[in-house]
Amino acid sequence: MRGILVLVGLAAIAVVVLMSLGMLSVEQQQGMSLPRVSFDAQGGQLPKFKAETGSVGIGTSNKTVDVPTVEMKSTTVSIPTIEVKQAPGASPTPAAR
Repeated sequence: MRGILVLVGLAAIAVVVLMSLGMLSVEQQQGMSLPRVSFDAQGGQLPKFKAETGSVGIGTSNKTVDVPTVEMKSTTVSIPTIEVKQAPGASPTPAAR
């Protein structure tokens, strides 16, 4: 049940975002009316909507751009080192076993 509510909520958010960005335009073309209730019930009328959507064009184009090159070379450098020695007679910790 929660999954359905989440999907409905996400769909509503998507519609609001698309309308705010101008990618979706919804116009009501015909109003609705409630059914008349009497001994002989008459059918109602559903509203009609016309929806127009925007379009997004995606493609590729060839351009010449400057691309840096990387060169690898071996060089000797001094780096810091760390040496850890336990105190004489100390027992190792459980994590070091």
